[in-house]
Amino acid sequence: MLQDLSDSTALFQTAQKEKLYDKLVSQLQKDFALANIDIDLSSEVEPDVLKTLLHEKIYFLILEKFTEYLNLLYIIDVPEKAFKKIHMTDAVEVAEQVTFLVLKRELQKVWLKAKYS
Repeated sequence: MLQDLSDSTALFQTAQKEKLYDKLVSQLQKDFALANIDIDLSSEVEPDVLKTLLHEKIYFLILEKFTEYLNLLYIIDVPEKAFKKIHMTDAVEVAEQVTFLVLKRELQKVWLKAKYS
């Protein structure tokens, strides 16, 4: 089910349909905190705003704090093979693709927790 997600719109629709959106936001807050990266996400953040905030933060990390960026990806556990599929163009485009990978992995985590707990 989650493997079929091709873009963030489908991802957010799935999260809301499965009633996992709030847990997705909480998981993002938790993993960013574990990586010691400040991100201001409220539980009422709209999906499009969430995507924009994540994109901006990841873009900043890529350009300014690359070690913290790598640590975040390690904590979130984004699959390495997914990174190899990223088309290297410019930092904005890479940040956008990484944002989707982060959202997808975090949704997988909360979906698995909800299914097996």
